[in-house]
Amino acid sequence: MDKIVINGGSKLNGKVKVSAAKNSVLPIIVSSILSGDKCIIENAPMLEDVCVIVDTLRSLGAEISINKESNRILIDTTKLVYGEPSSELVRKMRASFLIMGPMIAKFGRFKISLPGGCNIGTRPIDLHLKGFTALGAEVNVGHGYVEAKANKLIGNKIYLDFPSVGATENIMMAAIFADGETIIENSAEEPEIEDLAKFLNSMGAEVIGAGSDTIKIIGVKNLKGTVHKPICDRIEAGTYMAAAAITRSKIVISGINEEHIKPIIAKLTEIGVSMEVNGDEIIVDANRDLRPVDIKTMPYPGFPTDMQAQMMSLLCVLKGTSIVTETIFENRFMHVQELKRMGANIKIDGRTAVIEGIEKFSGSEVKATDLRAGAALILAGLAAEGTTEISDVYHIDRGYVDIEGKLKALGADIERKYF
Repeated sequence: MDKIVINGGSKLNGKVKVSAAKNSVLPIIVSSILSGDKCIIENAPMLEDVCVIVDTLRSLGAEISINKESNRILIDTTKLVYGEPSSELVRKMRASFLIMGPMIAKFGRFKISLPGGCNIGTRPIDLHLKGFTALGAEVNVGHGYVEAKANKLIGNKIYLDFPSVGATENIMMAAIFADGETIIENSAEEPEIEDLAKFLNSMGAEVIGAGSDTIKIIGVKNLKGTVHKPICDRIEAGTYMAAAAITRSKIVISGINEEHIKPIIAKLTEIGVSMEVNGDEIIVDANRDLRPVDIKTMPYPGFPTDMQAQMMSLLCVLKGTSIVTETIFENRFMHVQELKRMGANIKIDGRTAVIEGIEKFSGSEVKATDLRAGAALILAGLAAEGTTEISDVYHIDRGYVDIEGKLKALGADIERKYF
C-alpha cells in the first residue's frame, strides 16, 4: 500500500510546471469516438483516470497508444464497435458516463452501468438524461444500468436546471450529428467546456458559444481526425498557489492561464498573498502576514469547488475566523475529520464550515477520502509540525501528476513509501 510521507516545516522555492487539465482531457478522449478516424492528444497528463478512460474505449474496439515520454496519446476509432463497456471500469470513475453522449450519436443506442468516482455527493445524472430525451432518445434506467435508443437524434432547445459540466459536455457531444440546431441554455461555462468545443470544431463540428451560458450546436454529417493540445489544469495551479501560501513561501508556477485562475487569484489576494502574472507564469509570494476570509463555492466563474478543500487547509492556520460554504456538492467536507486529526478547529453546520485558526498543524496519520481531500492533506502536512502519513493516495493519483515529485523539487520533505 502506498503512502505519502511528509516532514513538515520546509519552505518552498523554485519553479513548478502545471500539467494539462484532467477534466479537459477526459471528455476530449471520449469525444474522439465521434471522429471515426485518428486523433492525437499532445501534452496529456499521465493519470490513473486517463488510463481508465483509455481502457474503456479500448474495450469498445478503439486502438490507443500512449507515449509516456512525450505525453502523447494516439487514438484510432476506425474499428470502434457498438458494445457495453466494462462495468468495473465505469464504476471506477464518474467521467466514464461521458461515453454515453457520443455513443448514442454514433450508434443510435447505448447501455452503460451507473458511474462511480469520488464519494463527494450524489451528482445525479438526471440532467444528462433530460438532454438525451430532449434530442429524441428513449431512456430507461433500472437494475444499475442506463440505456438509451434513438432512430435519429433531432436538434432541440434544452434548458439545464443547474449548469452541470458533465451534462453540458454529454449533451454537446450527443448533438453533434443531430438534425438541425441544438441550443443548451444555462450551460456550464468552465474553460474545460470551451476546450472540448475547440477539439470538436477542429474535427469539423459546429459548436458556437462554448464558455458562455448558451451553446449552439449545428448538426453535421461526420467528423475527421485532429491534433489537439489541452489547456492547463487550473486546479493543479491553484493547489500549488495554496501550497506556497500555507508554507509562507515564494514560488513560480508556469503553464497557467490567468483568466482560468482569476477566482483563485482574487481569493488569495484577499488573504494577503502577493501574486504577479507574467504571461503563462505566476509568481506567488506569501512570506507575509495573512488574514482569514470567507469562501463560497460557485459554478465557474465563481470560486471552484475543486479548490475548497485545499483552501480550507490554508484557512486552518490563519489567525481568526473563516467561513466556507459549499454550494455544489453536499458531501464535500469529508476532509474535515482528517484535518481535525491534525489539530484543526472546524465546526460543520450543513454545507457551512466555521474555521477558527490554529497556530500550526500537528503531523498525524490521515487518509485521503477523495481526490481534493488528499491534496488538502498534503498541504496541511507541508505546514505541520512533525511527520504526516497519508494513506489511500490512489485518490490523489487520479488528478495530480507526480505531486510528490513536483513538491520535492520545490524543497518539500516529501516522499512516497510502500508499506
